[in-house]
Amino acid sequence: MLYNYWIMYFNNKNNFFHGIMFHHFHDDGIHTKGQGSIDKDDFYKMINFIGRENILDADVFFEKFKNNKLKNNDVCLTFDDAIKCQFDIALPVLEELQIKSFFFVYTSMFENKPDSLEFFRYFRMNYFNNVDEFYANFYKVLDKDLKPFFEKSSDEITKLKIKFTHNSIEDIKFRLVRDNFLTKSQYEKIMFLMFKEKQFNHNDFSKKLFFQKSDLQTLNNLGHLIGLHSHNHPTLLEKLSAEEQKNEYEKCLSSISNVLGKEKNEIKYMSHPCGSYNEDTLQILKELGIELGFKQIMTIEPEKGMKKINNSFLEIARQDHADIYKRMY
Repeated sequence: MLYNYWIMYFNNKNNFFHGIMFHHFHDDGIHTKGQGSIDKDDFYKMINFIGRENILDADVFFEKFKNNKLKNNDVCLTFDDAIKCQFDIALPVLEELQIKSFFFVYTSMFENKPDSLEFFRYFRMNYFNNVDEFYANFYKVLDKDLKPFFEKSSDEITKLKIKFTHNSIEDIKFRLVRDNFLTKSQYEKIMFLMFKEKQFNHNDFSKKLFFQKSDLQTLNNLGHLIGLHSHNHPTLLEKLSAEEQKNEYEKCLSSISNVLGKEKNEIKYMSHPCGSYNEDTLQILKELGIELGFKQIMTIEPEKGMKKINNSFLEIARQDHADIYKRMY
């Protein structure tokens, strides 16, 4: 079912070819509603708002991109993180409307070692009344005076608020604490302490939250394009050494190749996890034969040496679905 909107999706801020980025979906069953999630009905409405005629199949977008034939109002749909709700809720809509999309997957889950990030999100959304209650509990367990850190980070907070318009100030502050104030192990230690307090056994939720190998194979067989998203999904990949980054993407490429039974040189697409990359990343991806890469936002990032929106074939802009949702409602 599609809906009619009088508001046009394209304007002077997004009138160039780009991807639309999706993560979380919810339903009345096992996939619970959470911060930033949409349901099937929202997804239908969003496709109509963008304009079905403007949405290219992933393979068509890729071929037109390579041949420099994309028009300003050409977009494609992309899905990050290999989250099971995408398969259960978004995929039937895509198949009904005959839209083939990009699915960018991190691959440690296929070794039964999924990154904890999705467990943390599920816990945050289902074991607290709201996200602010979660933040309060987290800071209580952390038990640190963060005022000096936030004062020192004021310019970064402002910059990130401009960059991630759909995030609240509290979301951004938490992200900075997670990524800059704490190490990964320190952050995970706090989260696992909170798991224990709430009696949350995250190991019971893997099949509910993540793709299985068979899901990836089904997507591939249906004609969707599968691409790289790192192996372990580091939130700040750009802070890793060149060797560590190379290991992340080589493992990801090998895993996807093995699961799909494809040659490595057949996998030519990727998206940057959390939009994090640097010159080392771009060089590594070029050496791996990647021919199309998506970033996470719709703006120029001068700190990355960008001079235009779609700065290179590995830095194609994407609109977060949460920003579109705000315009729709």
